[in-house]
Amino acid sequence: MTPRRADLHVHTRHSTVSGNMRFLGSRDCYSSPADVYRVAKARGMDFVTFTDHDSISGALELLNARPGLDDVIVGEEVSCLLPDGGVQVHLAVYGMTEALHRDLQPLRANVFDAIARLREADVFFALNHLLHFYRGQIPLARYLALLECVPAIEVRNGTMAAAHNALVERIARGRSTPLAVVAGSDAHTLRRVGTTWTEAPGSTRDEFLGNVRRGLGVPGGAHGTTTTIAADAYGVIAKYVAALAGAGPRDLISWRRAGCLAFAAASLPFQFVPLLMAARSKAGERRAIEVLRAHL
Repeated sequence: MTPRRADLHVHTRHSTVSGNMRFLGSRDCYSSPADVYRVAKARGMDFVTFTDHDSISGALELLNARPGLDDVIVGEEVSCLLPDGGVQVHLAVYGMTEALHRDLQPLRANVFDAIARLREADVFFALNHLLHFYRGQIPLARYLALLECVPAIEVRNGTMAAAHNALVERIARGRSTPLAVVAGSDAHTLRRVGTTWTEAPGSTRDEFLGNVRRGLGVPGGAHGTTTTIAADAYGVIAKYVAALAGAGPRDLISWRRAGCLAFAAASLPFQFVPLLMAARSKAGERRAIEVLRAHL
């Protein structure tokens, strides 16, 4: 059977309020679902996945406009907390429904409750970017116990360092019962959609996901660097300013929009800050990799 490709970690403008400087009312992404679909197909993706933060509205927007599409995977990146230590955990869920989405929202404060509901629904899901949020909040062994509860793990994330991705893949494949693996760009701008992907056999989206679930998925494409994260940040900033100026979604009332525009103009001399934040993020990731290596 011919291998097919899907970028299994992509965001649209329905990944709404950014976690950085929430008072600005910026989204995490400004890409329209139609544009994400178009770019993904142009870059050779056979199936197009949407994994917005705690939302399936991006996929539904596209499917409502084009109900005949049969190559769209309705996904969601569900943001949860590990109750022991309060570490953020992101689960990529594939084959999401509106009912399951609603069921998960009150469970997000405890990742184990969310996992139990996903297992009950018998949908395929994966643990995303293993070390992105872990900074020693709890002993590593307790954190890695999460791997006993999930059927799959993201082993290649397009924003994570190659060393991070390689180590996570080694963990996934070195277990007595190997985990299924997925890969995706984690794109928040159109620039990287379809540049990291999962390859597996399957003539339909259900066959494709079923084969990934059975462990036949193969990661491919780009890893991440400081430049990757910074470029995405600057891309989102540019779209945010454009939206404030009227060329995008109007998320803020007029007086607040004017204030944020003034803030954006005043911050122009400090536009090196996203690059510094990206460098700091990568430094933290390198430290986390070193800790994990020391314990394996």
